[in-house]
Amino acid sequence: MAFSRSTRRRTFQLWFERLMVAIATANLILVAFDLSYIRFRDVYFTVLPTPTTWYGQTFKGIEEHRVTATYLADVDALKDTLESEGLDSRSAQRQLANLRSSSIDLIDENPFAVANKSGTLERIKKEMRDRTEQDNSSKDAFRTFWSPAYLQKGWADEIDFFEQQIRPKIETNYWRGIGFNGLPKDRFWLIDLPFIALFGFEFLARTYFLSRRHENTTWFDAMLWRIYDVPLFLPFWRWLRVVPVVVRSNQAQLSHLDPIQGRINRILISQFAVELTEVVFLRLIDQSQNLIKEGQISRWVFELTSGNENYIDLNDVDEVQTIAQRLSEILVDKILPEIKPEVDDVLSHTFTGALSQAPAYQGLKILPGFTNISEQITHQISAEVSKNLYGSLRQALSDEKGAALMGKLVESFGHHFREELQQGNTLNELQGLINDFLEEVKVNYVERIAVDDVETRRDNTYRLYSATQKSRPTPAKLVGR
Repeated sequence: MAFSRSTRRRTFQLWFERLMVAIATANLILVAFDLSYIRFRDVYFTVLPTPTTWYGQTFKGIEEHRVTATYLADVDALKDTLESEGLDSRSAQRQLANLRSSSIDLIDENPFAVANKSGTLERIKKEMRDRTEQDNSSKDAFRTFWSPAYLQKGWADEIDFFEQQIRPKIETNYWRGIGFNGLPKDRFWLIDLPFIALFGFEFLARTYFLSRRHENTTWFDAMLWRIYDVPLFLPFWRWLRVVPVVVRSNQAQLSHLDPIQGRINRILISQFAVELTEVVFLRLIDQSQNLIKEGQISRWVFELTSGNENYIDLNDVDEVQTIAQRLSEILVDKILPEIKPEVDDVLSHTFTGALSQAPAYQGLKILPGFTNISEQITHQISAEVSKNLYGSLRQALSDEKGAALMGKLVESFGHHFREELQQGNTLNELQGLINDFLEEVKVNYVERIAVDDVETRRDNTYRLYSATQKSRPTPAKLVGR
């Protein structure tokens, strides 16, 4: 019974989400039509002239332009006169003269400019020039077209040309009123207001119940959780409503956008990782170069050498000396016993080379078996030397006096090394070389990150991202959010 109740609840939530998606989609279509109305009004007017005219008059403050409307009315009056009285009638002659004058005013005043449709007037002028074969002047073309002599050869055909080619272009012109805010009139809010109220109420109710359902979640946190729903009830930036429509359609299982979402996340996250790597690495190198240029290395060496009182010692320990002593202990206790055979071979080779250059050794080589004896002797000597050297070093480090002498040796070495760095131009030269080396690292490595390692870095980043997304709820689980 509990399972059946839970199933019914999920089914109700799913169909509720689909209903809201349908309403949001309808609102988005209306928003798209309204945003595109002015730009594509000519196309809409060609396909659906009556609804287009009604929408413009009702919600956009669009009216017929008086100049172009009067011009078309004069053409209609002339057509009626020609059909009833003929071309030679006095009324027809008067109307033709009026149209010739109105055509000149149409060109000079350009009533199409108010609606940003001056291009339409240019197309009308071109077609009239082509029709009357007046290539030089649009005004002469209109004068010729509305002259009795031109219409005498067949006024019915010319009027049909005007009705089919010229009138539709003139009818697209309009005048749009200005509101109290100084902007063109726009009453789309009358259509949008019910949708805004619905989605605003739904947002408040949904986030409230969401905060009650999850512990330690405030109402504000729930609003942030559903932040993508906000464009649905904003009276501005209406084009952003495409975002909640797409997200909700995916949650309502009306579309499957997970692959697209994953690809977008991959692109954004990987690109961010690459850019962040470049910025951090360049920042570290730049900071190092700044320290070198500001003389921080020189100041550090001087403070260590002179025992500057301003130098801050955190633990009363000479770290350099301690590190050197620790490394020497590792060398003697760990490394030398492991490499003793190799050391013996090197010493044996050295002793053999030294003996081979002695004149007495050259004379003794002719004795039978001396070569083997000499090799055995040099091997024993080298083994004994390395053994004594290792024992001496170990004894020196284990003995308090030897350890003190070794520490003094390390300290003296560090002191004289720092003093030598300050002699002449050595330190400045080293600083310049280090700075140039860091610059070469930036040029040869950092600037190639986006080219050489971008794909590998993106794959590794996306692999980590995918691993963290495996437990993400499915769209069906997100329906109740």
